[in-house]
Amino acid sequence: MTDTTLAVRAEGLVKDFGDQRAVNQIDLEVRRGEVFGVLGPNGAGKTTMLKMLATLLPIDEGRAEIFGHDVRKEAHVVRQLLGVTGQYASVDENLTATENLLLFARLQGVPKTPARATAERLLEQFDLTEAASKPISAFSGGMRRRLDLAASLITRPPLIFLDEPTTGLDPRTRGQMWVTIRELVRSGCTVLLTTQYLDEADQLADRIAVIDRGVKVAEGTSDELKSSVGRSSLHLTMVDPAQIPAAAEIAAKETGEQPILSPEARRITVPLHRSDQAVDVLVKLRAQHLEIDAVSIQKPSLDEVFLALTGHDTGPDTDTDTGDDGEPADTNPMENVR
Repeated sequence: MTDTTLAVRAEGLVKDFGDQRAVNQIDLEVRRGEVFGVLGPNGAGKTTMLKMLATLLPIDEGRAEIFGHDVRKEAHVVRQLLGVTGQYASVDENLTATENLLLFARLQGVPKTPARATAERLLEQFDLTEAASKPISAFSGGMRRRLDLAASLITRPPLIFLDEPTTGLDPRTRGQMWVTIRELVRSGCTVLLTTQYLDEADQLADRIAVIDRGVKVAEGTSDELKSSVGRSSLHLTMVDPAQIPAAAEIAAKETGEQPILSPEARRITVPLHRSDQAVDVLVKLRAQHLEIDAVSIQKPSLDEVFLALTGHDTGPDTDTDTGDDGEPADTNPMENVR
C-alpha cells in the first residue's frame, strides 16, 4: 500500500459508534502539495474520518498512511507530521495571543528563545501582531481561527488538516482565511480541508471528495464533478426581444438542442454538448445581424452537483441524530494535534 508520493492514503476506513456507522469504507488519496477538499453536510462523517487519520480515533476497519507511515503502527511519527485545526478553537481564553503560542511551542519541545521568535513570526504572518498582548477573550471569531491555525504551524508540519476552518466567519474573514490557506500551499504544505460550503471547495480545492452519510459518493476536480452531472450552457441576452425567436432557431440548428427562452429577461439559454459549440452559435448570430447584449458560458454549480449526487443540499442532515462529525452529539470537540 505504501506510496511516498502521497501525503495521505486510506483504504476501506470504517468507524462505528454503537449501531451507527459514521464512516463506511472510505478510500482516500491526497497528493503532496495540493488542497484536497472533503465536502459534505453536517453529520456526513467528515470530522470522524479526519480524527481517524490524525490518530485521535481508532480505526475500526481499513488502514491509512501519512507520508507512508502507518497510522495505527506509527502513531507517534504520524503526529509529528501533522498540524490539525478542529472546528472549535483550542486556545486558552485567559492568555494573550503571544502566551498561547509560547505555550504550544514549549509543549512541543521548542526551546524558549526559538519559541518566542516563532510566536512573533506567526503573529505577523497571520496579521495578529497588534493583538499580540490582548487576551483571547477580546478576540473576534476570525482572529481566534487565525490564531488557532497559527498554533498548528509552530513546528511547520508538511500536512495540515483543517476541519471546517471558516464555519461561523463573516464573508470578509472567510476570504482572509482562504488567502492564508493558499499561502500555506505555496510554502510547501499539503492541506486536507473539510467543509460544508460549496463555494469554499470550489475556490480552494484541487480535488474534492463528496461524502454523504459516511460514504464517499464521488471524487474529482471541481470541473470533473460538474461535468459528471450536466453539460455547460450558453446564456445569451439579446438587445431586441423581437430577435429572440430567430436567435433561438439558429442556436437549435447549431447545437441540436432546444433553447430555453425567457423573453421578459431577453435571455436565451442553450444547452451545449461541447463548449466550442458556443462559437458556432455566436458566429451565425453575427452573420444574421442579431445583436447580443451579454453572453456567458456556465457549467453546473457544485450545488447542482451535490444535489444530483445525494438528493439533498449541504444543509443540516435531519435524518441523523448526531453531531457535526457523525459522532453522537455529546462527543467532545476535536482537540488540536500540535
